[in-house]
Amino acid sequence: MLMNKSNNIRNIAIIGLGQIGLYLYNELKLKKKEIEIKTGKKINIVAISAKNKTKKRRFKIDKKIFYSNPLNIFSEKKVDILFECIGQSDGVSKKIVEKALKNKVNVITPNKALIAKHGDTLAKLAEKNNVNLEFEASVAGGIPILRTIKEGLATNKIKKVYGILNGTTNYILTEMENTSETFDRVLQKAQKLGYAEPGNPKLDLNGFDAFAKIRILSALSFNTKISKANCLMEGIENIKLEDIKIANQLGLRVKLLGISEIINGQLFETVHPCLVSKNTYIGNVNGVMNAVITEGKPVGESVLQGEGAGPGPTSSSLLSDLLSILRGNIKYPFGISSSKRRSIKAFNNDDYTNSLYLRFEVKDKQGVLSLITNRLAKYKISVKRIIQTPDKKNKKATIVIITHRTTEINARNCLTIFKKNKNVLKFPTLIRLYN
Repeated sequence: MLMNKSNNIRNIAIIGLGQIGLYLYNELKLKKKEIEIKTGKKINIVAISAKNKTKKRRFKIDKKIFYSNPLNIFSEKKVDILFECIGQSDGVSKKIVEKALKNKVNVITPNKALIAKHGDTLAKLAEKNNVNLEFEASVAGGIPILRTIKEGLATNKIKKVYGILNGTTNYILTEMENTSETFDRVLQKAQKLGYAEPGNPKLDLNGFDAFAKIRILSALSFNTKISKANCLMEGIENIKLEDIKIANQLGLRVKLLGISEIINGQLFETVHPCLVSKNTYIGNVNGVMNAVITEGKPVGESVLQGEGAGPGPTSSSLLSDLLSILRGNIKYPFGISSSKRRSIKAFNNDDYTNSLYLRFEVKDKQGVLSLITNRLAKYKISVKRIIQTPDKKNKKATIVIITHRTTEINARNCLTIFKKNKNVLKFPTLIRLYN
């Protein structure tokens, strides 16, 4: 039986030639034969697009297939699969993905901001046109966590998913502990190594990147629509070397965790720095590594770990999505039909409970410690441990208090009082303890 050769070729377009898009472009060219062996399909890159055609790039591009306006590609080329690697939550990223899906073109993207904001609408569009919207690379770099949840754990009832979801922040926190260098110094190092954006790494540092990933994980894990509720989100910008050193003395490490779970039938999502024990698994995931842990029935706890930053791991997930499509798998983007995914009430963040690490910089004078503990007691925050370090030369002292569990609203209301206290030199540093 003869095979129709035209049915054996899939045309590909790549939009965005930054670090990830350019690396992917080169990988596709290098691995054409391997892809054909594994899928029985040949790939042909018919269009590429970026802001600047003449920019000097790490890999040479074919300027004959370059489009300044990516929206023109569909009227001039037959495209089967589009990679969107621009990374915006709106703008041209959203326009090109919508246009592709409406034109019955499969879409693959690492764009967590786009999926976290518009994933529900885009998934409906993909289902309506019977094409794939794949976004494995949007969460945890090269770790196949989304496919694991959608397929490997499909019959499990997941109640919690959490982990280290940002390689940039994990590298910074690890390097600060290992080298005793300041946050700013280690950030510069991360930028030189390509782990942090050279221009503006804000979305990594302030927790937004990890939070977008948590929203995607929630929707997949709990078969829900993407939550739009206001949630607790904090980054690592306020973590000082001093906090890391004190944590080390206590047998703890600082990690930026993303956490999502169902509590009393309500959805709780958060991203914030946590103090975790050095004896735990999550406390030993270091460098640019990511780790995602799911808790469910009947499987129990599942752990996936791997590199979460850089074009290599991201391209690995992009190619995984490509091979899935080339093998002819048309799947629901979020594992089940959009019509079956439900909205869920958000858990009240004020009721979130943790033990707390509180660091106070105060004037070294009698009565200050009792003032602090009295204020904590007023807001039902009980003290578990106190470490007091005087600085006689500067007539200051550092007071670190570890508390028993308390609610978020109690902690917030209590600390607000210290803004007006002349004996407290800086607003207290708060880091939550995990478990």
